[in-house]
Parts: sequence; C-alpha cells; structure tokens
Amino acid sequence: MEFLAELHPRIIHFPIAFFILYFLFETTGILLKKEYLLKSAFIVLILGVFFSLLSVLTGNQAHEVVKQIQIDATLYNDLIEQHELFATITLWYFVAVLVFRTYLLVKKKFESKIRYTFIILGLIGSLLIFLTGTYGGELVFKYGIGTKLF
Repeated sequence: MEFLAELHPRIIHFPIAFFILYFLFETTGILLKKEYLLKSAFIVLILGVFFSLLSVLTGNQAHEVVKQIQIDATLYNDLIEQHELFATITLWYFVAVLVFRTYLLVKKKFESKIRYTFIILGLIGSLLIFLTGTYGGELVFKYGIGTKLF
C-alpha cells in the first residue's frame, strides 16, 4: 500500500485549497449577500471534506510506511502524532460544519443572522488547517519525511 502513502503529498494540497476557498466564498457571500457565492461555498466545502478524507487515509498509510523503516523515530514521532491529531480534528471539524450547514439549508434556516456564525466557523477551520500544515511542513522540511531523501 505504499502507493497510497506516495499520494499523500499530492492530495494534501486539495483540501487546504478547498477549505481556504470555502472560507473566502462563505465570508464574501455573507458580507456581500451574494447567493451564488454561498452556493459555491457549499460545493467547495463538500469537495474539501472529500479530499480531506482522502488526505487523512493516505496520511495514515504514509505513517505506517514510516513506522516500517528501521530508523530512530523518537526524533519525529511526536511530531507525526501531532500532525495526525490535528489532521483528524480538522477533518471531523469540517464534517460537522458541512452537516450543520446542510441541516440549515434543508430546514431553510440558513438566514442572515445565523450565516455570520459560519464566518467564525470558517476562521476556526482555517486556524486548524494552519496548525496541521505547520506540523506537516516541519516533518517534510526538517526531517525530510515523504521525500526521496528520507
């Protein structure tokens, strides 16, 4: 299953881009009262959750590959655990945002006052993406994990 592990660096940029784009579309759509941006934000959120799921699955496989390599992993094992924890939290966070937004859309309660909540939710999600990426970036740039050097 090394193939899935090799996909992780390629797939991971999709949920990052989709979730940031979701936040921008959602915020702009709410502030400018543009329905087409809100509909686009919903579609981008769905894509972000899908690719985030793929990223977590391929990341878990990449972690298994790293465990198999007989190198002193004590240097970066905590970092991998932190990255994995924040990636999982980010995935479940955006799944919850998607479920909540879908519920409000179906019940036709996605009204002006509650919409502002999603600006805050998107900002919190962006912070989670930043933290996850910080740990992942350190794994790549400090320890070379996921590169041919590793």
